Amino acid sequence: MAADPGARGTARPAPSHPQPATAGQPTVLTGATVVLPTETLQNGRLTIDGTRITATAPENAQVIDVTGHYVLPGFVDIHNHGGGGASFTSGSVEDILKGIHTHRLHGTTTLVASTVTGDMDFLAQRAGLLSELAEQGEIAGIHFEGPFISPCRKGAHSEGLLRDPDPAEVRKLIDAARGRAKMVTLATELPGGTDSVRLLAEHGVIAAIGHTDATYEQTVEAIDAGATVATHLFNAMPPLGHRSPGPIAALLEDDRITVELINDGTHLHPAALQLAFHRAGADRVAFITDAMDAAGFGDGRYWLGPMEVEVADGVARLLTDGTIAGSTLTLDRAFKRAVTVDGLSVEDAVAALSATPARLLGMADRIGSLEPGKDADLVLLDADYELRGVMRRGEWVVGPQLH
Repeated sequence: MAADPGARGTARPAPSHPQPATAGQPTVLTGATVVLPTETLQNGRLTIDGTRITATAPENAQVIDVTGHYVLPGFVDIHNHGGGGASFTSGSVEDILKGIHTHRLHGTTTLVASTVTGDMDFLAQRAGLLSELAEQGEIAGIHFEGPFISPCRKGAHSEGLLRDPDPAEVRKLIDAARGRAKMVTLATELPGGTDSVRLLAEHGVIAAIGHTDATYEQTVEAIDAGATVATHLFNAMPPLGHRSPGPIAALLEDDRITVELINDGTHLHPAALQLAFHRAGADRVAFITDAMDAAGFGDGRYWLGPMEVEVADGVARLLTDGTIAGSTLTLDRAFKRAVTVDGLSVEDAVAALSATPARLLGMADRIGSLEPGKDADLVLLDADYELRGVMRRGEWVVGPQLH
């Protein structure tokens, strides 16, 4: 795998993140529209004590009036390759932490780090490094996107490094991740694909169908074998056909499947997003960024694994042939677009950005909704759905910026 010579984008100033004078003190947010799992409260209140949401406020709690704002659960991104000029596939630990922090500044309080196709030994080494960050609580786990994908639907992956999903090699990556592998994307129609799905399911790792040229029937077989996610539905797979429905129909119709959607206005037409929501519902949709290094950073030249990428006007494309190469999306932008362009309700957007991906990761007991006992992860938005504050585990990452 080629070394990463470094991003050459134009840095954008990061949002300021002042700490309240009484940081660490129990806090009560009042006056906001608070989106809870079962209802949305107008003029609601939320109490934070330490790292957790609590049902009652201690007498010494500081009160912050956030009238006119939304309080939402922190966003959860299950498919993210980097940001802030840094790559999760090839960057140093310092680079990776920079990328994680960049996405936290945009409301993503829980993130799964995704790799791209590379040499197996290199990916195993990266898995070891990323697993250490998962053990420290910086990331929620590792997602391997490639090398077990179809050359027909490779997208921005290096064709020369692709391979069939041999269960022994899939197991090698799982073992290298030391229990921190969360998801592996596979073209399940390839030799070994179905057996690899069964292996992943047996080890509690999500088998995701993606970068695939599978037929409808082959996709159904993979779902029955234990696949539970569609990697960026519609992208890097055959289009929906009326005689040959392909994987899209099988993935949308099966209630066992959670579908990823990249809501950046480039990867999906709004009608395709509406189709997915109409068929799957918010409890089966997970908005993802599929972000690469340029997210939260700027236009310029970057590397996505061994592939050189040109980012212009916020759209990332391979320099060689113009193929879309991930996104520069952040989840605060995905949320705003969902509500203002796609016409989704705030509640459905919250489900797709928080509750559904948290449940998929098996972390719904800690994150994904605003409930007593859960981590104090939250996003503060103004009436125009612009980000005004981010809290992670009881500490302000951004704001609150109320003026």
